[in-house]
Amino acid sequence: MEITKYGHACISLEKDGRRLLIDPGGLTPDAAAIPADALLITHEHNDHFVPATVGAALDRNPDLQIYANAAVATELPGLGGALHVVGHGDTFEVAGFSVQVHGEWHAVIHQDIPLVTNVGYLVDEHIFHPGDALTVPEVPVDTLLVPISGPWGKVGELVDWVREVGPRTTFAIHDGLLNGIGLGLMDRMLGENGPGTGAGYRRLADEESAGTA
Repeated sequence: MEITKYGHACISLEKDGRRLLIDPGGLTPDAAAIPADALLITHEHNDHFVPATVGAALDRNPDLQIYANAAVATELPGLGGALHVVGHGDTFEVAGFSVQVHGEWHAVIHQDIPLVTNVGYLVDEHIFHPGDALTVPEVPVDTLLVPISGPWGKVGELVDWVREVGPRTTFAIHDGLLNGIGLGLMDRMLGENGPGTGAGYRRLADEESAGTA
């Protein structure tokens, strides 16, 4: 499987000429133009989900299949059979990929800010995109996508979360709010010079690809 990063929290997974796209939000330039057979959305926040982008992607590919939780689905009326509502514990097959859904809630930003729902996607029992949550799937994860920056994030919690999930390798995501200094800091903390997560670490540049096997 090949992973490509498309800005902030958006990644694509490609296998056998088929492609899943996860979270093409408002910090992903030209998200609707990225080819995809299926679109997976973790939650409703703008940096992960823009209704107009979904509509434009569907115009580009009328066979596009879209998977999202119920809160996101309410913002996508009229999509008919192209839209599939999923929640924690669900499994499905799309475009040659198997997908498990894990998690229910976004991480807490502040006690005065209402929580929104959030689902993570484990693809082919191999690579896990958590959205904006530190969900620990109840199954093994080989490759973990780590949201390295956000108003809810803390370095110590990220390190402990990676240790608990126990992946072989990690890729950084959710980095659109950081400048070069912040990116370098997070690379050190989550990489080999940090306190140690037990996993390899890599941060892809925009539109850079890598194998996940």
